[in-house]
Amino acid sequence: MADPTTTARTTTVGIGALTAMVVGSMVGAGVFSLPARFAERTGVWGTLGAWAVAGAGTLTLALVFQTLAVRRPGLDAGIYAYAKTGFGEYPGFLSVIGYWASACAGNVTYWVLVMSTLGAAFPALGQGDSVLAVVLASVGLWAVFALVRRSVTGAVVVNRVVTVAKVVPIVVFVVLCATLLDPRVLAENLSAPSSAGSFFSQLSGVTLVTVFVFLGVEGASVYSRHARRRRDVGRATVLGFVSVLALFASVSVVSYGILPRDELAGLRQPSMAGVLEAAVGGWGRVVVSVGLVVSVLGAYLAWTLMAAEVLLVAARDGDLPRLLSRSDARDTPVPALFLTSALAQVLLLVTLLSADAFDFALDLTATLAIVPYVLAAGFAVRVGVRDARRGETVVAVLATAYTLFLLVAAGPAYLLVILVVYAPASVLFARARREAGRRAFTRGELAGLCAICLGAVVGIVCLAAGAVHL
Repeated sequence: MADPTTTARTTTVGIGALTAMVVGSMVGAGVFSLPARFAERTGVWGTLGAWAVAGAGTLTLALVFQTLAVRRPGLDAGIYAYAKTGFGEYPGFLSVIGYWASACAGNVTYWVLVMSTLGAAFPALGQGDSVLAVVLASVGLWAVFALVRRSVTGAVVVNRVVTVAKVVPIVVFVVLCATLLDPRVLAENLSAPSSAGSFFSQLSGVTLVTVFVFLGVEGASVYSRHARRRRDVGRATVLGFVSVLALFASVSVVSYGILPRDELAGLRQPSMAGVLEAAVGGWGRVVVSVGLVVSVLGAYLAWTLMAAEVLLVAARDGDLPRLLSRSDARDTPVPALFLTSALAQVLLLVTLLSADAFDFALDLTATLAIVPYVLAAGFAVRVGVRDARRGETVVAVLATAYTLFLLVAAGPAYLLVILVVYAPASVLFARARREAGRRAFTRGELAGLCAICLGAVVGIVCLAAGAVHL
């Protein structure tokens, strides 16, 4: 029997589809929650400052992915391959698990938010975590699995169409709010009250918000093995990022000109719907709600594609069990896609057990993605130094500093949760090594594993004792 991993035909896509992957990955649930989440913590000046910091920091990350796509063109599924090449097999494994788990957690928030939005018209769906909501979300989850299984390229085409469809309502929101905003209300919202804390604390307070909405900036890099031209990967990354940054910043700023800050902060999610309703009437909520459903489903499709792609490449490199390295004749990584959908299904069921599952999943999604970003930026530093490119090295150092700041700003609670995820997942790494006839862990890797397991135990104890709150 022929090996499907070697006989599958690799399809190619151009810069348009790659840019759509970046935009489609970033424009999801997060943008529709921006008005209330920013207003809870800061005013217009703080919002502008937060976007300046997040924009500059994420731009350095985008430039890092652009540079690495050119300097190391042989590395596919970039964010994982960069960590492995730069720091070793086990750190590379931790990167792929963190990235994959982040995508799965993010996909769950998408389904819950869709059901919550529909719950405004159908009360039986509640806040998106009722039994009926979970059943319907599960049906949708496996429907997407069936779509992607038929053809990865077909799914990319669908994603390009959905990307256009979901951006239009957001642009309409910005244009209408910018036209109808009240300068007096905007002026009153310029500064947050002293109870919001110092300007720095306001910026720190929205850190995970900006991380969550920018997740996916590496979309073209992850899908790099399908790029028609390698240089398109970097161009698509920067083009997609700049477009999304302008859109996100506009959404959050124009909202301050529609409602007082306290009212913005008190809006039910998706808060964009409440803002547009206040500006133009009830049909505004309908427009945003429809846009949210389309946007979230599109982002879900993009993240499902990327999560499965990363598992596939890691398995083919021998860092995950051999089963996950298989793809069919249409180049679809069916086992990796199934495992991705299965984890999302498990997390969907967890939402039935916790009233805080949605908020927890949002922050967990952002935090899990930070570690792969740190490792990719760190690898870029090494590449810049090795190739004697001073400008690229400086950008990589700034990107590393920014990602480390994000890791610290996430707080100890989520850092411990990351270790709780990494510890049991390491069994997959050991199994892959055994399949290859190698030792499960080298001495250095074993030391890292022990440290992770110790941190995981501390995390579990602290969570059980209530010493750490999520």
